[in-house]
Amino acid sequence: MKTAFLTAAFLVLALAGQASAQCYADYKAKQDNPLRLQYGIIELPQPACASAQAARNYAEPVISRSGWTLLQIESIFGEDEFQRRSVNAGAIHLRQ
Repeated sequence: MKTAFLTAAFLVLALAGQASAQCYADYKAKQDNPLRLQYGIIELPQPACASAQAARNYAEPVISRSGWTLLQIESIFGEDEFQRRSVNAGAIHLRQ
């Protein structure tokens, strides 16, 4: 009984950790007149982590609110990669 309870508790904690795991996408965007290019990282909700198209569907309106046009989603990655990649993103290292 005690073992079954501990196993169930462990599974609940493990699944809760997976559900709250974050993912990010790095992207390229542009502005016209004058032409400016941007590399940035955006935090994605869990449903947008499934594919580049799902990430694009989420990111496009978020990025456009700042006057940028999304060119492409480069990749989707987890929290473990965030620190390494955010160095390259400069001031636009995380958009939500």
